[in-house]
Amino acid sequence: MAIHHKILGVATLLYLLVFFLHVLYLSVKKERILSVTWITIYGTFCIHTLGLVLRWIESYRMDMGHVPLANFYESLIFFAWSITLVLIIMRRRIPYPVITMCASASSLFLMGYASLSPSVERNIQPLIPALQSNWLHIHVITCFVAYAAFVISFVCGVLYFVGWEGIVPSKETLDDINYRSVTIGFPMLSLGILTGAVWAHYAWGSYWSWDPKETWSLITWIIYALFLHARLVRGWRERRIALISIIGFVSVVFTYFGVNIILSGLHSYAI
Repeated sequence: MAIHHKILGVATLLYLLVFFLHVLYLSVKKERILSVTWITIYGTFCIHTLGLVLRWIESYRMDMGHVPLANFYESLIFFAWSITLVLIIMRRRIPYPVITMCASASSLFLMGYASLSPSVERNIQPLIPALQSNWLHIHVITCFVAYAAFVISFVCGVLYFVGWEGIVPSKETLDDINYRSVTIGFPMLSLGILTGAVWAHYAWGSYWSWDPKETWSLITWIIYALFLHARLVRGWRERRIALISIIGFVSVVFTYFGVNIILSGLHSYAI
């Protein structure tokens, strides 16, 4: 087994540890456990990053030489990495263990699915001609950072309807974090769609072809644009905003998973 697979396997186990540390903290409410949890999150992020870097280096040793963003397996592990990155960036805004627990559980699910699903090809593969472009890096990174921010938004939207007193933050706090998450995700998604259009023109000679993934990315963009319009212009708050964030993330999930499984198009080879 390649060293990067082992490192990423360790990262998966650490995500599991992070989840259980959250559960332990919510059970006993000791601040020392929370401090250990965040130390573990930082350590997990570093090891996860190392695994990605080693996979990148290994691709050069195999004369393929590309960033690990080219197939479904690599997109899964990068998605998980992006969620942790956004958690770290937003730490001061989301000092609430129930939110970080749910987000970390999302990373754990993605890493576990990537590692254990027999349908996911884990080996490094050569890039097809359409992917041999520097636009790949910008397009994929911006999209997944957006998706990661929308994970936080979705978690806040769901928790809004959960009445766990003493565990879930106030509805006003959830509403604020929800909004701030979308203000990170929406510009990144916009940049991802824009760079994707430029890349499509480079690869296929057309900026937009109404490919299923392009279409659903646009639908997702419209939903989150409506989220911001409803909040900033219409003054919507809390319940209705929480519902939009949930609907938006359902669209994200379909864009990422559903399009590949149900529909086919120019993006079927990728993520």
